[in-house]
Amino acid sequence: MSRERLSPQQWARLELELRKGPLAHGFANDQRWTLGRVKTLIGKLFHVGYTIEGTSKLLRRHGWSAQVPVRQALERDDEAVAVWKEQV
Repeated sequence: MSRERLSPQQWARLELELRKGPLAHGFANDQRWTLGRVKTLIGKLFHVGYTIEGTSKLLRRHGWSAQVPVRQALERDDEAVAVWKEQV
């Protein structure tokens, strides 16, 4: 296992900043954290360089997990689904 490069205080601040969301840090086009964005944020906040793999390991070590968005069919009819849920 690699050595932790962020102090407990730095990790606490990073977690606080991550919870604010990507928009608070200038990532306007998509509201999901990516490993690249987290890596960039760590560099800006603490002047510490992580690789993408290192960023992934850091997040997993502290209980954060990758979230994969659920894909929905383009043909999905939300009104029909709501009616079906009421009837069934």
